[in-house]
Amino acid sequence: MEQAPEQLVAEMGARARGAARALAALPSVDKAAGLRAAAAAIRTDADAILAANARDIDAGAANGLTGAMLDRLRLTPDRLAGVATGVEAVAALADPVGAVIDHRARPNGLSLSRVRVPIGVIGIIYESRPNVTADAAALCVMSGNAAILRGGSEAAHSNRAIHAAFARGLADAGLPAEAVQLVPTTDRAAVGAMLRADGMIDLIVPRGGKSLVARVQAEARVPVLAHLDGICHTYIDGAADPQMARALAVNAKMRRTGICGATETLLIDRAFADPAPILAALADAGCEIRGDARVIAIEPRANPATDADWDTEYLDAVVTAGFVDGVAGAMAHIAAHSSHHTDAIVTDDAAVAERFLAGVDSAIVMWNASTQFADGGEFGLGAEIGIATGRLHARGPVALEGLTTYKWVVRGTGQSRP
Repeated sequence: MEQAPEQLVAEMGARARGAARALAALPSVDKAAGLRAAAAAIRTDADAILAANARDIDAGAANGLTGAMLDRLRLTPDRLAGVATGVEAVAALADPVGAVIDHRARPNGLSLSRVRVPIGVIGIIYESRPNVTADAAALCVMSGNAAILRGGSEAAHSNRAIHAAFARGLADAGLPAEAVQLVPTTDRAAVGAMLRADGMIDLIVPRGGKSLVARVQAEARVPVLAHLDGICHTYIDGAADPQMARALAVNAKMRRTGICGATETLLIDRAFADPAPILAALADAGCEIRGDARVIAIEPRANPATDADWDTEYLDAVVTAGFVDGVAGAMAHIAAHSSHHTDAIVTDDAAVAERFLAGVDSAIVMWNASTQFADGGEFGLGAEIGIATGRLHARGPVALEGLTTYKWVVRGTGQSRP
């Protein structure tokens, strides 16, 4: 008889709490050694992991997953090697635990410091991408946190194979294997049990589609670090270099269409001299363009955009394109339709760029760069646990520092408060 989800999560939470206490006391060198052993185990088990992934791919294709979703799910030998390398990269990062954020001395002689500490037990609920199993596990361990992972059913075999290797590597290095646990059931009730696990799980991080994040935010009794959809914009200003604008528009949309940093909306200044080559380059690259009336007049392969298109994360070779009146029009459009993930401007006018960077309220704003750089690794943070689009605790790529909190450390010499 299958264990009730509440009992399952409670038992996993108790084991995770004990592992979190052990991790919090470990020096950086021991945590790093554990991650290197986990990476080695992933490489050793590569054939088994790829075979498990092939089962997931076959099942996904049979169940009608889109090409973009299958791309997110698929592991190749190179991608799996990248997963192991990513775990090693986290091991090489500076450990934030114990770092002094700031220090002050009071007139009464008290010495006060804010010191980074682990959050405790982190629950990660994610879909599709099996690399998240290793990425999230590595980040949690290096930041001194225990992790309870609940992956999507479409990647169940891949996740189990990666987790088994990772946990074995930790144990081989003398770290508690319970520091990283994978929920063993695909029953959706287990997600609800995690969301209600106040006191056992300290933070929930959802990584997935809008419906998953909405459910987590609506039902959670545990604090949530939200990763909303990536409705990312690239704005081509009237002062943009035409060749740069064309190259960035195509890369931002088409390099990998299934990632959250892919541009979903292209905005073009009405003052931009020659937009036709940009639209043609996108269409030539196999991108479906859904545009406003001027876009359709310029690019005959474009289709009319609906109102819903401007608020859609396609995660596919589809882009919505339209014209706006200068940077003010672009900023107004982004304010109305952005998910506050990543938005970019292409321009040679530094003053206009600074206006955009200061005025757009998104976790990541860019000037003359592809939105595809919205990634923890590209930011020098190692693997990321997600792109936080809220305003509290952490924002943008969440890596080691984002998985810590702080405590006040007060040192005195016998002071009593009068």
